[in-house]
Amino acid sequence: MTEPFSLLSAWSVSDGIKTSWEFLLKGGLFMIPLALTSFVGMTAILYKFLSLSRSRVIPDGLARKVAGFQGIITADKVEPVLKEFEQGESTLARLSAVAVKHRGKPQRDIILAVEASAREESSRLHAGIGVLDIVITIAPLLGLLGTASGLVTIFQGLSDSADHLAIARGIAKALNTTIFGLAIAVPCVVAHGYFTRRIEVLTARLESLLADLAYVCQKPSNKN
Repeated sequence: MTEPFSLLSAWSVSDGIKTSWEFLLKGGLFMIPLALTSFVGMTAILYKFLSLSRSRVIPDGLARKVAGFQGIITADKVEPVLKEFEQGESTLARLSAVAVKHRGKPQRDIILAVEASAREESSRLHAGIGVLDIVITIAPLLGLLGTASGLVTIFQGLSDSADHLAIARGIAKALNTTIFGLAIAVPCVVAHGYFTRRIEVLTARLESLLADLAYVCQKPSNKN
């Protein structure tokens, strides 16, 4: 029973690949830059999914340690946590290391030092967003340019004895680039909105945790 289904599935995949390839060929030369744009957009989306994962920004375990840093100091178990800060494997760890480095200073000075480092971390969080902006802008324009180029070619060949059915088919082929351009831009727009919102949420969480850490570090009793 499984063999017919396997063959049917293989045929469906084969037909899908063939149809997609024919679609790209009908679009003409402008499909090449559009395909490259699609690759760049998908790469940027994958990169942002990985770079904005919790383990790279705010690991749950480390977040609990930062939130309970006063208790860790009281229990005299601060050294392992400080080593984790120094390793700098996440955004929270690197910024926490800055706060701890300035411990014993007034809270305002600690916060200013953390904010200075946070600007660099913010650029890391936003890395790749600019690429999505470019793809969102360029993909539809390349699609329209390909369509306009195809239409110009079609209308230049018009004559009194022109085959109107052939013209209609030519216009349909010319519109392939517009469709492909929009198909590239739409998921990039969705991803851009999602990543922007995620960065806002992560940034707010970082600010809350680091403000508490700065308060703990500025206490005179925490001086070594």
